Amino acid sequence: MNTSFSSFNRRQFLGTAGAGLLAFTSVGCGGGSGAGMAQPEGKVPGQYAKRQRIVIWFPWTGGPGEAFQRLVAKFNGSQNDIYVEAQFQGTYDETTQKLATALQARQIPDLCVFSDVTWNKFYLNDTLEPLNGYFGKGLKAADYTDQLIAEGTVKNEVWWVPFARSTPIFYYNKDLFDAAGLPDRGPKTWSELREWAPALTAQKVAGQSPKLTAYAQIDGDWQFQGTVWQWGGNYSKGLEVTVDTGGAVEAGEWQRKLIHDDKLAYMAQSPKLDFTNGLIATLTESTGALTGITKDAPFKVGTAFLPEETAFGCPTGGGGISVMAGAPKERKQAAFEFLTFLAKPENAAQWTIDTGYLPATKAAAATPQMQKLFTDNPNFKKAVDQLPKTHEQDQVRLQVPNANRVLYGGLQKIYADNQPAAAVFKTVAEELRKSTESVRKTIERRM
Repeated sequence: MNTSFSSFNRRQFLGTAGAGLLAFTSVGCGGGSGAGMAQPEGKVPGQYAKRQRIVIWFPWTGGPGEAFQRLVAKFNGSQNDIYVEAQFQGTYDETTQKLATALQARQIPDLCVFSDVTWNKFYLNDTLEPLNGYFGKGLKAADYTDQLIAEGTVKNEVWWVPFARSTPIFYYNKDLFDAAGLPDRGPKTWSELREWAPALTAQKVAGQSPKLTAYAQIDGDWQFQGTVWQWGGNYSKGLEVTVDTGGAVEAGEWQRKLIHDDKLAYMAQSPKLDFTNGLIATLTESTGALTGITKDAPFKVGTAFLPEETAFGCPTGGGGISVMAGAPKERKQAAFEFLTFLAKPENAAQWTIDTGYLPATKAAAATPQMQKLFTDNPNFKKAVDQLPKTHEQDQVRLQVPNANRVLYGGLQKIYADNQPAAAVFKTVAEELRKSTESVRKTIERRM
């Protein structure tokens, strides 16, 4: 059931609510009492009427959404004390906007799925529950993959546990590569991929020549961050913005030329859809899309580590789950029981199998069903093998309100308008520096 709060579209939210996120009335970190914080409305089936009701807000549609609802149903059928109601709230950003409104109305879910970007904002505003005191026999922080749980940990306290975590990986159309006489592997560098372009674009798919790749119209800044690292640059170093220097500019200019000079790429509403339709030969996309792409593509799909240029670069991303500090104690404890259930090896493994997201726990990756999947479809193991080479994103993108909007807005100017990367990123950097200064003291105090 979708709780109805005021209706904002994606751009309105990013342009307004994001900038004011740190100004919300906090409910107090360290486990506030949650007095007066009601749950969103919902209808509890009769057979669950006497249980403790828990509400979680989530952002997934399609296959991932269905897979999550199956886990919720499995939990509700596995015990007699807690009823979890999963309420879909739209995209990650739409979920965030609705939560912002809910906090002001003092009517909140007990759990919320946050993206890698949005959880930081709510942590900084003291609206997330610290979780160290909940870990025990059923679930320990050490059960999670070290790198992933570390990214939800601040000052040795866990605030955000991994669930739908991902990285970008390189996808390629194996049939096209074979027809073009290319090796069955990803390119070692972007320059090597450019060298393969004539052979790939000489092929025909439904009578048309495929392009080399396509870039996302919205939110492509996450994947582009890895490209920046591959050219030896950064969005920022700490809270010092560096997107207007070195490798960031070089990476942006390389992509601009690939689109406008070489005519080998373009900006697309859905690069994933264009890839499965054979319009592009390669794709950089989340591991969380792996199951869907494998199912939808009428050709053999290959995956590889991301190409390098001067260095390897791949960011982690995706989603995780936090408990809301404003919920009463009994609901927070019940909420953690659901987190414990999701982390059980067989459940965490099934989520990965159904979606393509990374295994959140160490034990999940070692389950028989995951090992079988790795054997039957090595593409899934590719994402797991790449994880040790990845690292957390640049700080400004993660923690400064609207930073991702500013970054992908700049990329749109490069992709669609053929504006030089140096000029675009100069303007982007100026805006990011202003935004960073407005929250610098809060970030430095809390991080």
